[in-house]
Amino acid sequence: MTDLFQYPMSFPGWWLDNYFYVTWFLSMLFLGGGWALFYRYGKFSYGVDFGCLWKTTLMILVTTIALGVPQYYNTRFSAEHGKDGNSYRLAADRIEFTSRKGEKKMFLYKDIVSIYQEQITYNPPPQVFIVANNAGLRDSITVTDGEKGLPDADKMLSELSKRSGVTVERPAKRQ
Repeated sequence: MTDLFQYPMSFPGWWLDNYFYVTWFLSMLFLGGGWALFYRYGKFSYGVDFGCLWKTTLMILVTTIALGVPQYYNTRFSAEHGKDGNSYRLAADRIEFTSRKGEKKMFLYKDIVSIYQEQITYNPPPQVFIVANNAGLRDSITVTDGEKGLPDADKMLSELSKRSGVTVERPAKRQ
């Protein structure tokens, strides 16, 4: 019996592969606009005056926005949509992971040593790690859980746990 679990593709593949180029291009365009304002209205005297203060404040603010906003967006987008199109296949004797780009990993059920959810999640959604000793090396794949994660992740993990004999370890919920 083979079970296939796949992340939905909420964006086209070309966007998932190249979104960060667009966000960084737009942020550098914004930074260039800040420099254009700086040069257009700059007074360029070498004395200390209030013109220097507002220009310095403008450039610090524009640089912070130009570097911070795309970093925030890219980090969040990658956490929520970085696995779109990936799939997990539970075969009779192994689990097979195939990424959207075609990269594959395979673990035999007997090689799986632990299945656990990370204790602290800095980037939602939470991830569950499937760790195996594969040909003498330790390797892992991750499954995202929650509303933005893999559909039927609980079903896949319970089936994997049943087939491999390794229990899924989850952190205790806080009261």
